[in-house]
Amino acid sequence: MRFEWFVALRYLQAKRRQAVISVITVISVLGVMAGVAALVIALAVNNGFREALENRLLGATADVNLLRASNHGIRNYDALADRLAHLPHVVADSPALYEEVLISSQSRAEGVILKGIDPRQEVRVGDLLARIREGSLAGLSQKFPGADPIVVGRKLAQSLGVFVGDTVLVTSPQGYLTPFAVVPKFQHFRVVGIFNSGFYDFDSGWAFTNLNSAQKLFDLPNLVNAIEFKLDNVNRAEQAAGEIRRAAGPGFTTTTWMEQNRSLFNALHLERLVTILTIGLIVLVAALNILIVLAMMVMEKHRDIAVLMSVGAKPKQVARIFTLHGLLIGAIGTALGLILGYGLSWAGERFHLIPLSPRVYAVSFVPFHPRPWDGVWIALVALAISLLATLYPAERAAHLEPAEVLRYE
Repeated sequence: MRFEWFVALRYLQAKRRQAVISVITVISVLGVMAGVAALVIALAVNNGFREALENRLLGATADVNLLRASNHGIRNYDALADRLAHLPHVVADSPALYEEVLISSQSRAEGVILKGIDPRQEVRVGDLLARIREGSLAGLSQKFPGADPIVVGRKLAQSLGVFVGDTVLVTSPQGYLTPFAVVPKFQHFRVVGIFNSGFYDFDSGWAFTNLNSAQKLFDLPNLVNAIEFKLDNVNRAEQAAGEIRRAAGPGFTTTTWMEQNRSLFNALHLERLVTILTIGLIVLVAALNILIVLAMMVMEKHRDIAVLMSVGAKPKQVARIFTLHGLLIGAIGTALGLILGYGLSWAGERFHLIPLSPRVYAVSFVPFHPRPWDGVWIALVALAISLLATLYPAERAAHLEPAEVLRYE
């Protein structure tokens, strides 16, 4: 073991003549530990929310949507979709027709988005309808006397008080034009399935029917307002959207999953930055404690320093002793903080320790997804701050004059 390490470890383990130094040392270790653990946990929560929302949004929505810029709808959509299906990164496509409607059952009514789909193609683009908990997706292909099939979300079914097999009334604002006013068009639908995505907005505000039923209700035969695409890599959505838009020709526009949810993910990114800045102040406070500990140690150990320098220790070695001493305090606190932070994050994710209201947060518990890389850079930053806190006291120790110190001893 090198001389500097040996002395630094002895100083860390030795009993102090001044108890206050030991107290501040413990506070410094606890401060670094608290800052590191808090950062690990906060970033794990941020990552958890981001990943949970991304997975659910990507599963529930298409990666790229092709729309008409004029909002007149897309005709000959089958031929267009077949042509675009051969573009790079496109693995599936599905036509869609959706409008806002009023769905009612007895005295209850809710405003929702009714989406007309081709069931066989829709499940290849998104997995929202793969989460049907009651009934089946096959029901969308069935015909019923006086009613069309519909699949609703779990929260919507609870709000309306309906179950599989019940009939609901769907009213569309795209109705008949009369000399007096526009008369809304309505159609009876039979509930053939209830899905549960775990995402409140979809479970409470979306319903699905087959494409023919939607075109009949909206009086838009052989027309859709979007063609949805599934990609082999969601991170290439912008590139694929540009290729789809160019291949479709003039008059078309595209949107991606990132554009549709940009405000949400920007808010999460801003929250991450604010979290790092605010909780990072804990580490700065702990670094100030390290500076105070070393400054007081230099005052307490000035005679020891003078003796070491008298027997041949160089100023750089003395400075290195106190630098290593401060780094040991920071390293111990960092290690304990990482253990505590990752341990609590694992327990929070494993046992769902913090429940949430899905109506507000879209998830039923706080997700903790700690990343190894976060722990690496948090540890490096904590050690760097601890190192900076040692520079001034170590420099003071290195410039002590042994003769002046020992003259009065």
